[in-house]
Amino acid sequence: MSTIATKDGTQIYYKDWGIGQPVVFSHGWPLNADAWDEQLVLVADNGYRAIAHDRRGHGRSSQSWNSNDMDTYADDLAMLIETLDLNDVVLVGHSTGGGEVTRYIGRHGTNRVAKVVLVGAVPPLMLKTEANPGGLPIEVFNSIRTGVANDRSQFYEDLSESFYGANRPGTQVSQGLRQQFWLQSMQVGLKGALDCIKAFSETDFTDDLKKFDVPTLIVHGDDDQIVPIANSALLSSQIVKGATLKVYPGAGHGLYSTHREQFNTDLLAFLKT
Repeated sequence: MSTIATKDGTQIYYKDWGIGQPVVFSHGWPLNADAWDEQLVLVADNGYRAIAHDRRGHGRSSQSWNSNDMDTYADDLAMLIETLDLNDVVLVGHSTGGGEVTRYIGRHGTNRVAKVVLVGAVPPLMLKTEANPGGLPIEVFNSIRTGVANDRSQFYEDLSESFYGANRPGTQVSQGLRQQFWLQSMQVGLKGALDCIKAFSETDFTDDLKKFDVPTLIVHGDDDQIVPIANSALLSSQIVKGATLKVYPGAGHGLYSTHREQFNTDLLAFLKT
């Protein structure tokens, strides 16, 4: 397997396909780099270098006990980019991965970055606070923690339904796609999974978004049941100067799979502009 070592010795697995301008993908919770396989093949087939890593604690990367937080996730991404000496990078982040990409820019800037794509991303802040009244109450995230801690296998199977919008009338989400979600989810370590809930829900990315100075595409489904659009993409698109917002009617959180053709078309078009 291809891995890099971070400053604390954590081994980060990554896949690296194709040749050309690098497109680096960051996955959502509780998945791994395999969630992006269709897009990795797509961009590699179209003359780009497609790279995706498993976040620490997830997939084939080390299950570190400490440092499962957004700052470290962003620093791990920076280590990957620097170790591979990538420049003119397009960063693509889904959900928690969108937070990881955003915090990367907040901490490391855009010297190596050409463009950014945020998909169903968690910024600016998911948690409801006095300053963020439109967020989700802490009880929502406590319920996720309880579900993962008590019976993570069943929790992940149930979560796949709302993740892809399979609970909506008329949707056509295959059982195979849901099983793929479950399989990837079961590869995340329990400690890393629990810590990551805090990281994606309680991290405020507002100041990070203000540091974006490269072309940015923000894609979100208006029926996202995991990261509601009103307090995420609609706000982020107002904070990031010059951002392009694309809202997919009826799409849920896993739109890169359920609306693959539309998303792939938009992604390639953005890469080529």
